[in-house]
Amino acid sequence: MVVDAAMASKLLFLRRLPRLLKPLPLPPSSSYSIRRLRLLPLEASRTGTNRWSPAARTFCSRPLNLADGSQGPAAIDYRSVLQEDEFHRLANSTIHNLLEKLEEYGDNVEIDGFDVDYGNEVLTLKLGDLGTYVLNKQTPNRQIWLSSPVSGPSRFDWDQNAQTWVYRRTKVDLLKIFESELEQLCGEPINLS
Repeated sequence: MVVDAAMASKLLFLRRLPRLLKPLPLPPSSSYSIRRLRLLPLEASRTGTNRWSPAARTFCSRPLNLADGSQGPAAIDYRSVLQEDEFHRLANSTIHNLLEKLEEYGDNVEIDGFDVDYGNEVLTLKLGDLGTYVLNKQTPNRQIWLSSPVSGPSRFDWDQNAQTWVYRRTKVDLLKIFESELEQLCGEPINLS
């Protein structure tokens, strides 16, 4: 078997890599852990200078402080995860109902750049200078994802008891978020229920 010099150099580097990636020791007084960035030579170039590359990323983890009353995400009850066909039925129904009501809402508000679009299973609501909402299905997770110019990104799971899409962290209903934020942005109430 013929191995050229470049391949031999890479193989040698790969054999030494586990030894080089050992984490640096941390000071015992730290309240959170940090892995420091170490630089390792990748290989010498033909000019004789070394190229350096990060061997590890910097990670920082701090303990969660939930004493302020906020909640972390609720645990997923995997017994209640929807079958794919049921998920599509519920998600499509929700998205199509939203599409119809948002189109009607657009007729009642005076906002430059108001546009509702649905294509490739993505609902986009443009509010001109006020921002853009994007709503789409995430089939592997059985979730509906929302990107909001007001509240940012959210992921909604189907709540069988409430018969609605709920954000697990705050227990807020998808439709209630839309109603509240659109009234805040546009000045006109909307009923999406």
